[in-house]
Amino acid sequence: MTIKKASSKAWMQRHINDPYVKRATAEGMRSRAAYKLQQINEKDKLLKPGMVVADLGAAPGGWSQVVGRIVAPAGRVIAIDLLEMQGLAGVTFIRGDFSEDSGLAALERELAGAPVDLVLSDMAPNISGIAQVDQARLIGLVELALDFASKHLKPQGNFLVKVFHGAGFDAYVKAMREVFVQVQSRKPDASRKGSREVYLLGKGLKKA
Repeated sequence: MTIKKASSKAWMQRHINDPYVKRATAEGMRSRAAYKLQQINEKDKLLKPGMVVADLGAAPGGWSQVVGRIVAPAGRVIAIDLLEMQGLAGVTFIRGDFSEDSGLAALERELAGAPVDLVLSDMAPNISGIAQVDQARLIGLVELALDFASKHLKPQGNFLVKVFHGAGFDAYVKAMREVFVQVQSRKPDASRKGSREVYLLGKGLKKA
């Protein structure tokens, strides 16, 4: 057996036995990522009925599913992803590339000038397997997400973004601190212990 096949088999075995994967299947959630957002929201109370939320990198819809249930019926969720996503009640889905001008324009058209209460980004690049390349691609995506949040959030609006420790991480935290009153890190229990991922929460968009 090749190393690559052995690694894939080991990952699949961990995935199948993951308690959050089992829970997601039992509870009809789109992905185990739903529990990451639920746990962060339990701590930080980010979601409220009637909010307008932008979900960047939404497929397969775990986060949108959680958000839609809380902000409905008066609120709105506008989600975007390169991949297709099955419909969800209260969620407007745009299939497009957020990192391209066309994808951003489609998202802005859907918002129609309405300010956003919360921007979520669970985006990640297609993995090349080269750590430095993948980290650089991720930082590029989250920089775009921060720029979007800074331009479209309401005053005092919040921003939750997935990042990975590595090159560019400290500079990104510094950039977030220039935009938000507080920047805090979150590592929910549903995040796999061996993962380098961490969620950065920008609280309170600073006035321009």
